[in-house]
Amino acid sequence: MKRISQRDIARQLGVNVSTVSRALRGLDGVSPELRQQIEQLAETNGYRPNPFAVSLRYDTTRTIGIVVPDVSFNQYAHIVKSVEAEARKAGYMCIITDSDDNFENEADCLELLENMHVEGIIICPAQDTPDFAKLLRLRQTNIPIVLFDRAPDIGISSVIINDAASARQATNTLIDGGARRIAFLGGPNVMKQNTDRKHGYLEALRERGIPIRTELVKCHHISFNNGLSDTLELLSLPEPPDAILATHGLLGISALQAITSRGLRIPDDVALIAYMSDWVSEMSHPRISFVKQNLREIGCKALRLLFDQMNGDDSVQHIVVNTRLELRDSTKKL
Repeated sequence: MKRISQRDIARQLGVNVSTVSRALRGLDGVSPELRQQIEQLAETNGYRPNPFAVSLRYDTTRTIGIVVPDVSFNQYAHIVKSVEAEARKAGYMCIITDSDDNFENEADCLELLENMHVEGIIICPAQDTPDFAKLLRLRQTNIPIVLFDRAPDIGISSVIINDAASARQATNTLIDGGARRIAFLGGPNVMKQNTDRKHGYLEALRERGIPIRTELVKCHHISFNNGLSDTLELLSLPEPPDAILATHGLLGISALQAITSRGLRIPDDVALIAYMSDWVSEMSHPRISFVKQNLREIGCKALRLLFDQMNGDDSVQHIVVNTRLELRDSTKKL
């Protein structure tokens, strides 16, 4: 059954559409009798205002765009959920798009959101993004934008975690557990997030007087298969690692599978710490020690920065959310 419109109501009553619009919005200029007829006909036929027509009339869509690398990934799903919940409280809808961690798809997502006249965009860039010209162009056209999780230094507000400090703490924990050949399993070096975490890892090694071995550092496109092959290569070295720091949940799970496939024991032969959610850690066997991120705080603070921009604040703000290291079965007891 076709939804009734203001034009349908006007046609049935033989009046102008503008008269129906005024009556339904409670404006003057409509007789009480006609107003009652219009309201009764609208209620009987389940009339609902068209939000897109309203947005065109008042040049406001009450919508926010979100771009994530993989909406099915636990971490991003939780952040999106927190943004959507808080946005709804403020009367905004969210249009969620998935770039599949691909730069070209990301550009398509941004174009779609721009064409839909969203009032602001919250985005975690794809890991292979070679440049940020599209984001900078959108920002220069006064579209509010906030980066989260992966945030390059391009003059756009962002919310990230304490990447370098958390990696330094995780590496020191592995050292305290007796590890001396600690491998770093990370993403592409073009990602500032990865270089910051690698910096924390290297800083810990230097501070503790442990030689840096370049063959123990693997930085490639983040995927389960890459994590698996990189870990197997590490384990095949003449002096394989006795611990691994994995900077992504997929890399942590793939490292665990590679280690166990070689018949090695975790943490006795190889200790493991990864950046992942507690839910994923609890489902793994053995349970992986992990860097816990406050995903709700990340989402809420990203939305708050976006609202600040939408309300006229042009300042660039960078918020760092602290993490917590949760030790489980994959690290030796201290």
